[in-house]
Amino acid sequence: MNPFLCFALQAWNPSSCQVSSMETSRFLRDYAVWEINAFLWISLITITYFLSYKLFKLFKLWNQACKIPGPPSPSFYGYFTTLSKQNLTEVLSDSHEEYGSIVKLWLSPKQLLVSIKEPEIIKEMLLKAKDKLPLTGKAFNLAFGRSTLFASSFDKVESRRESLASELNVRLLDRANLIPTKAVDHIMAELHQNMTKGSINCKMTSQHMAFTLLGATIFGDTFLAWLKSTIYEELLMMVAKDACFWASYSVIPFWKQGFWRYRRLCTELKWLTQDLVQQCSKYRQYRHMEPSANLGMEAGVFLQDNISLQEINGRHNARDESCGNIMSLLFHGCLTTGGLINNMLMRLVTHPEIQHKVSILYSGFYVFQLSLTPIYSEIIVAKKGSEDKAQPVVEKMPLLWATIYESARVMPAGPLLQRCSLKHDLRLKSGVIVPAGAILVVPMQLVQTDDSSWGNDAGKFNPYRFLSKTEKTSASPNMDASIAGHAEELKDQRKCTFVLKDPNKNPAFLPFGSGARACVGQKFVIQVVATLFASLLEQYEVRLRSGSKTNSKPSTNYSMSQDFLSSELVFARRSN
Repeated sequence: MNPFLCFALQAWNPSSCQVSSMETSRFLRDYAVWEINAFLWISLITITYFLSYKLFKLFKLWNQACKIPGPPSPSFYGYFTTLSKQNLTEVLSDSHEEYGSIVKLWLSPKQLLVSIKEPEIIKEMLLKAKDKLPLTGKAFNLAFGRSTLFASSFDKVESRRESLASELNVRLLDRANLIPTKAVDHIMAELHQNMTKGSINCKMTSQHMAFTLLGATIFGDTFLAWLKSTIYEELLMMVAKDACFWASYSVIPFWKQGFWRYRRLCTELKWLTQDLVQQCSKYRQYRHMEPSANLGMEAGVFLQDNISLQEINGRHNARDESCGNIMSLLFHGCLTTGGLINNMLMRLVTHPEIQHKVSILYSGFYVFQLSLTPIYSEIIVAKKGSEDKAQPVVEKMPLLWATIYESARVMPAGPLLQRCSLKHDLRLKSGVIVPAGAILVVPMQLVQTDDSSWGNDAGKFNPYRFLSKTEKTSASPNMDASIAGHAEELKDQRKCTFVLKDPNKNPAFLPFGSGARACVGQKFVIQVVATLFASLLEQYEVRLRSGSKTNSKPSTNYSMSQDFLSSELVFARRSN
């Protein structure tokens, strides 16, 4: 019988008063042993179930992965050590050539990476795989706090992404031509000041341009007048740089002093964000004093239930979420926009013919200007035909847009487009089943420079692939045939009308992603960057500083990017 029941019966019986103290101690000892045994059995069953479940999932992963083609794992630890010595894009390129459009790589015994190169399969995958990697969401949460825009699960960010997309692509597009004008003046004033002190780094210049544009977009004139903007930019990039490192720990490394120093930087960044929001709120209260002032983005897109800026101080959750959304958006937008601006600057200095005209003399009789409708000429013509001479009409500059698209195609902002399906296995029409939790990647450089999608010149920079001719001229009948041939070719290039093609019609064009988790601000970013360069190239010519050691014809896009990370630029004011 259970010792506890025996003790209860004895306690109810009056004769139990005669129970010896020895029997009582024996009961307590037996009861303690019984409780400990029960606890140990429950723990053993729980741990056994947990380990069995984990083992079952691991065997299921291995079984599903063996049906996906790919190179054998070099060791038990997968490609983790190999990828530290070799570029991942090169490994994926070799794997796709040998195994086809879908290949797998084992990063570790329980972490599978699946790479897809076929555009149609990529499109299907991006529509079905709506989640981000858990490490990405964890890093954003650690660096910037709670956010409803950049969580890993798509269900948590869907509604807020729709609000942001509406704000960026509908309402703010009307203001896009107004924002960069003041921002460009602000940027160039700082650049000229820095040029007197020393060199201008291409990467840092691009990052600062993007940061200024996004800050002016979100916070308006308040951001341009904010004295702490430089400190804020440096701190934002510093915090974002180390986020993935600290997020990679399974357990918070509270024993490391470096972690607490990092947390202090995160707190300081949050305080600066709150200060900027409060400055913006104060400026809005006095906006009636200057009706033409730029107030920036509506605050409701960041705040839960459209809470106004004046109310965030009384709602801690809303305030934290607002700061997290703002910091995440600034970093993500700065990374994407800065990369696009950097690529544009790289292409402009290595292809100067796109900026201005070049004169060529034929046989001493005819002088023709070899001009593929350079961007500067486009800007001047568009400005002359515009009612507002102060504002460039970028919609009438197809070559500028084509150059932006081509820059994004040839050198995307990141080497991989990453997705994940956290809860369900991903079943593709090709018959391949990708296990839940696997890392799905698209090798951007391979897809966007593939000959089968872009032609034989896929690896070359050619913005005219995004343009189509609608009008041609003919050479004079009195010209010599050979000269007339050159004249017709040059006149066709100079006088024909170009129409911009829709780059998204090519499924291999993915600089902003595709599907449910595509960049919500891609239209806005392209519009703002186009307006920025229209204003910039109207006044300045971008050159490499003399003596800068940069290979103008690099063997690969990757080597070109690495070359220009340390390149020095000069913004020369145009004489006319």
